[in-house]
Amino acid sequence: MSTTKTDDAAQHGLAEHSHGGPVVPQASRGERFRSYDVEAFEVPGGREEDWRFTPLKRLKGLHDGSATATGNLKIEVTGEATVETVGRDDARIGKGGVPADRVAAQAWSAFTEATVVTVPKETKLAGPVTVTIDGPGADQVAFGHLQIHAEQFAEAVVVIDYRGSGTIGDNVEFVVADGAQLRVVSIHDFADDATQVSSEHATLGRDSVFRHFAVTLGGDLVRVNTTVNYADKGGDAELLGIYFADAGQHLEHRMLVDHSVANCRSNVLYKGALQGNSAHSVWIGDVLIQAAAEGTDTYELNRNLVLTEGARADSVPNLEIETGEIEGAGHASATGRFDDEQLFYLQARGIPQDQARRLVVRGFFGELLQKINVPEVRERLEAEIEEELAVVGA
Repeated sequence: MSTTKTDDAAQHGLAEHSHGGPVVPQASRGERFRSYDVEAFEVPGGREEDWRFTPLKRLKGLHDGSATATGNLKIEVTGEATVETVGRDDARIGKGGVPADRVAAQAWSAFTEATVVTVPKETKLAGPVTVTIDGPGADQVAFGHLQIHAEQFAEAVVVIDYRGSGTIGDNVEFVVADGAQLRVVSIHDFADDATQVSSEHATLGRDSVFRHFAVTLGGDLVRVNTTVNYADKGGDAELLGIYFADAGQHLEHRMLVDHSVANCRSNVLYKGALQGNSAHSVWIGDVLIQAAAEGTDTYELNRNLVLTEGARADSVPNLEIETGEIEGAGHASATGRFDDEQLFYLQARGIPQDQARRLVVRGFFGELLQKINVPEVRERLEAEIEEELAVVGA
């Protein structure tokens, strides 16, 4: 790697590849540049490591500032939590994290009102809180900001349900205080024309538990960046995900679990299926164990099942370790087609091929779907996956 820096790269702590490629972080992922100012970020050109898998032309201007708000997100919250609509000057905004790319900073700079959902301290909610977010409509652009805050020793399940059409840039904050337990199911189920670039920022307090389940089914292009930071010892994060890409869809999930304090845990497991020409999924999993994070226990895994010709899955797990005093760390990914032995086993017992293929996919996702502890949401997602399989008769 060249040690020569451009002026802009030097400003952001970046260095150029020796082969003339994009600028990349000079040090660890934990030191990547962050800012609330959109102009502090260069416009992505597509060769940068953070953007090389993303078809920039399909972002509809979210990445270069040409997309300006022409509409609004419609947000409806049901459940027992406290719900507030606040201005940009509210002191709670930003507690979850700081934007780490230009689109997140653009969304931060452009929103006018934020929705704050608070679970009061020492409160265990009897039922789930549902946050329904409708897009601004076809050919419209909207930016949004949502914060979910579980106060000390609170326990809650929150379902975030994205729907509708349009182009959306948003930031979502999850603030999990000391001893709190927050379980989130985030469903991206847009209409076929929708584009979304979403950044999720989670901060975990001492001995807190954060369970995040991402489901991405709809939309033309959906890119979700999830970052987990630990504010104190004993934090426990689990990031699970399911995605199903059809012909022409681009579904991208990027995450960074930044272990910066001692004795914390993380587990990441995402599974994806792809079918149809030009169906494309991207999964980038970054786990950083900093020098101070002794006693860390972490593992990440991504698995992809390619159902038809013409589909492509990119999977890049990254593990960066700066201390040897850890409990355990590992990562893996696998991408493949149907297991012929599984199909043969089922067909040998009189099950037709089409039904056998469906059973294999159901089993592939079933391990994760059973972890969704909201029955109506789990049943809905099972039905939608069945609909996906019916598209090409899988």
